[in-house]
Amino acid sequence: MKNIAGQKPALLWATHLAVAFMVILWIIPTFGLLVSSFRTGDQISTSGWWKSLFATEQVEGFRTASPEDQVQEGDLYVIEGNVFTDGGAEANTLSAWGTSSRDVSAYAPGDVAELRDGGTITIAENGDYRLENSEPFEGSRGERVFGTVSEPPTFTLENYDRVLFSGSSTDGMQKAFLNTMTVTIPATVIPILIAAFAAYALAWMDFPGRALLIAGVVALLVVPLQLALIPLLKLHLNIGIGKGYMGVWLAHTGFGLPMAVYLLRNYIAGLPRDIIENARVDGATEFQIFTRIILPLSFPALASFAIFQFLWTWNDLLVAKVFLIDASGQTTVMTNQIVELMGTRGGDWEILATAAFVSISVPLLVFFFMQKYLVRGLLAGSVK
Repeated sequence: MKNIAGQKPALLWATHLAVAFMVILWIIPTFGLLVSSFRTGDQISTSGWWKSLFATEQVEGFRTASPEDQVQEGDLYVIEGNVFTDGGAEANTLSAWGTSSRDVSAYAPGDVAELRDGGTITIAENGDYRLENSEPFEGSRGERVFGTVSEPPTFTLENYDRVLFSGSSTDGMQKAFLNTMTVTIPATVIPILIAAFAAYALAWMDFPGRALLIAGVVALLVVPLQLALIPLLKLHLNIGIGKGYMGVWLAHTGFGLPMAVYLLRNYIAGLPRDIIENARVDGATEFQIFTRIILPLSFPALASFAIFQFLWTWNDLLVAKVFLIDASGQTTVMTNQIVELMGTRGGDWEILATAAFVSISVPLLVFFFMQKYLVRGLLAGSVK
């Protein structure tokens, strides 16, 4: 009675809730990164992305005009100006201010404060200030004041212009984007081609040692790639393909083949035996069976591995650091470019946020358009 038509078991509902929870966990930081990529660096450093639609408050220091700009009005010497227009921020408003960094909120807009060297100062909410003194102001610099500034929300496309179209190597990622595509596409296609042939042979062709090969493939899944980095790099250097695209392609192929063979072999082994046997009876060769029957039926599994391999190679930093990076930086990938930005431009949070979102946007699009094939490939065994 628990599985009658129109009802779903509790375990299925729990699975749906768990999947929804995991999706939300991934969407929230990604959406936050997207919002931050349109904000200025000051706003990112003073408030979280969830406050991007509201005005932010931060403490800033200002300096009034110098005594050279004072004018005499009757018996008073006056200096007037605006703390915001002097700094090029006309849209800001002042919620509190002070004459000392120890108490930046001592006065409200419009209050009058006594200056240490004599005279008074008052600052309005819009930043207009007025200094008055019965004696001439002395010195070469203006008075230092501090204020709590309320900045309206600001969104800009300048970050994307600097990241995508800037000619500066410290900002632009055009070359890094092309390098990443050059690494990712061959490193995804090559292991699929090799693994598809190997998976068919291990699933439907009888030959001595097949069981040992399957066991070896499974055993390679648990070998950490860090264990093979240095020996593999030495091999690549000895044969002349180290520190180049060929070396990183073969490295990604070698590290991705065990998973590819294991995934495709299990899927191909689950295909109906009658189809393959009938094709053999009709005189089809193994190659014809593989290209005309196995590959079309195995497209969900091939697409599933392609997604996994693409995401891994696109987001990889370790393999690219070992097998690809050169001193000139001509083969720098996007992940390494972001690392360089963090080291050289650590204060430009808007550039880091924009570069990081650009880096993850391509895998997100790939996953979005290919997710139906991923689900089919992963659930093929249970569906059968």
